Amino acid sequence: MKTKMSVLMISLLLVAGIAQAANSDAATSVSKTRAQVIAELQEAKALGLLTQGERAYPPEQQAVSSKTRQQVLAELATARAAGTLSHGEPLVYPPRVPDLNPKTRVEVLAELDAARQSGELFKNAGR
Repeated sequence: MKTKMSVLMISLLLVAGIAQAANSDAATSVSKTRAQVIAELQEAKALGLLTQGERAYPPEQQAVSSKTRQQVLAELATARAAGTLSHGEPLVYPPRVPDLNPKTRVEVLAELDAARQSGELFKNAGR
């Protein structure tokens, strides 16, 4: 039993060592030169991606819109027409959509009972 455990432990250590050696070779093959790192640093400084001192981190970036003003105004008009915009306080999210079902609860229950009596629904379902 001790021999089997010893062989198992040695084989696991060998596998772990081989895996670590393979991983370290991959990391060194993609390293950058000092000149490449300096060039990337200068580029980041030029683009304003680096902060110094007490500035905010990460630096704020300008939002880029993919829509034109006319598209945004059209979406706004559509949302207003659908009643999905909230106005003022309190903010109700998501905006309440008016109920389009004209039936009352009593009418729906009456339809349910009629469907059960006609055999459209199981007699034991619900209520």
